[in-house]
Amino acid sequence: MITIPHKAKQFGVFIIKLLIVITAFYFIYHQLVTNNKLDWVKFAALVKEKQSILGILFLVSFSFTNRFLEILKWQNLVAFIKPISVGEATKQVLGALTAGIFTPNGLGEYAGKAMFFEKIKAKKIIFLNLFCNGIQLILTIVFGTIGLLLLGYTFWVIAIVLLIFGLWFLARLSKKIKIKGYSIEKLIYKINEIPKSIHKKNILLGIGRYLVFSHQYYFLFLVFDVDLPYITLMAAIAAVYFLASSLPSFQFLDFAVKGSVAMFFFGKLGVNEWVVVFISSLMWFLNVVIPVAIGSYFVLNFKIKD
Repeated sequence: MITIPHKAKQFGVFIIKLLIVITAFYFIYHQLVTNNKLDWVKFAALVKEKQSILGILFLVSFSFTNRFLEILKWQNLVAFIKPISVGEATKQVLGALTAGIFTPNGLGEYAGKAMFFEKIKAKKIIFLNLFCNGIQLILTIVFGTIGLLLLGYTFWVIAIVLLIFGLWFLARLSKKIKIKGYSIEKLIYKINEIPKSIHKKNILLGIGRYLVFSHQYYFLFLVFDVDLPYITLMAAIAAVYFLASSLPSFQFLDFAVKGSVAMFFFGKLGVNEWVVVFISSLMWFLNVVIPVAIGSYFVLNFKIKD
């Protein structure tokens, strides 16, 4: 068996960390510079017209609250394995976000969080992260379905309900079928192992996160002088998040995916295309780019567990 010298191992880890950070920032830069739908002249004119320190701080506070609730969610779930501080949870969430920005559907985030724990706990951490994201997805489906119904897309809602029922029926039939040693029955058993108090807190924090980022979206539309009823705007936002989350994507392309779906729904409501693109881009910048910039610090200072 070949033994890798300690210094060589440290250097290898440093190179990997550096590559993660450089790649993350390259993808962010590339999307901001090459997106021809972003009219920076119009954006600069709008910012100059509506510049307000309080307004900027108000909108940024939503991003802070959104990530803080995510951090609390992760801290709450990891307590099932071992208690961690808010500071440690912050390191894990933001570091994993940076590692997952250029992977399909943020898959790198799972490995990123697992790296903060001993190898023996890796499977449990990946399961908890899957469960953490799963609750958020379920809430997105629920609110999104309500949004589609309020917007009058009844046929879509019927199709979604039938699809969910069909998947549930198939799950019931195949719950004992194993894939690589795992089955739906075993998954349900593992979920039930987690204390109910953790489940309740997870759901409440998930609802809080959803309300925060959806209302940040709402207030951005108000800044851009979009005059639509509150219910209509929130229904469209819910529909956008639901359908965008159903599409395979990379975190660094998140604003492009959400922007395309948003243009469909808000275009039907008479909202200018460039306004929709800019709001989607700002949401991405506030909720992905800024956290990734902070997460890069944690990636570079990461020390691998034995």
